[in-house]
Order: sequence, then C-alpha cells, then structure tokens
Amino acid sequence: LAGGMPLSGVVGNAQIMDAPAPGGLGGTYAGNPLAIAAAHAVLNIIDKEALCERAQDLGRRLTATLEEAKSWCPALAEVRGVGSMIAAEFFSPESGEPSADIAQKIQKKALEQGLLLLTCGQYGNVIRFLYPLTIPEAQFSSALMILQNVTHL
Repeated sequence: LAGGMPLSGVVGNAQIMDAPAPGGLGGTYAGNPLAIAAAHAVLNIIDKEALCERAQDLGRRLTATLEEAKSWCPALAEVRGVGSMIAAEFFSPESGEPSADIAQKIQKKALEQGLLLLTCGQYGNVIRFLYPLTIPEAQFSSALMILQNVTHL
C-alpha cells in the first residue's frame, strides 16, 4: 500500500484493541512518517484514478474470458476470485485430479506469445492473475486474446 515503503497496521475487535494503553500496541514500522505519507499518496491515487472500480471491471472481463474458455478447455475446472485477484484451476479431464502439467503447458504457451503467467497452489495446478490496475487497455485486451488462444489445448 505504501508503494514499497515499510508500513504496518493492526486491526481487530474494539474490546481487544482498546485494552493496551495508548501507544502500547505497534509494529516495527509504526509511526514512520515517510511510509505514512507514501501510503496516503497511494490512497489518493486509488481514489483519483478510480482503481477500485477498475479492479472490478478488469476482474469481470478476465473472469468472463476464462468462464467462456471452459467451453473448449475441459481441464479448466474452476475460476474464482475477487476484483482483479483471479485464479484458474486446472484438473485432468481423464482422472479428475489436479494437473500441474496442464497449468504449466498453458503457462509455457502464454509466455511464447508474450504473456507471463504464474502457476501456484498446493498442486501447482492454479494460474493466478495479479496484474497492475493501471495496465493499459490495449495490453489487457491483448492478454485476454492470448488467454483465449492458449486455452485451446
């Protein structure tokens, strides 16, 4: 949130948070004025550029693209996420088991077309999407087209 500056925060139930004396609860980076100024500037940009709304819009578009891909990619078992934090999970259509091989094949095909994807998850069968909310429209549209291409296995 602070653009890479060290910043921490603590949140909790009021009864618990009010228990320590004022100043008695903090983190390693508590009260760093430079980090607080950076975080404040980031929050201003988020508001000014409507990045929360953009996260929702981009996430809806990505989710729609992935949901559509299910019609031709039986290995694409689940699409989930909130806003622009989206994940696609791949399973072997034959065995029904998580398939890191399929996720990695899609990742490799995407990289060959210029799209960097991250595979992750307990079984390595999840592709996680976390792009910058300031991504140019042409670049995002290109990424969606690449996803459509590479999910045709």
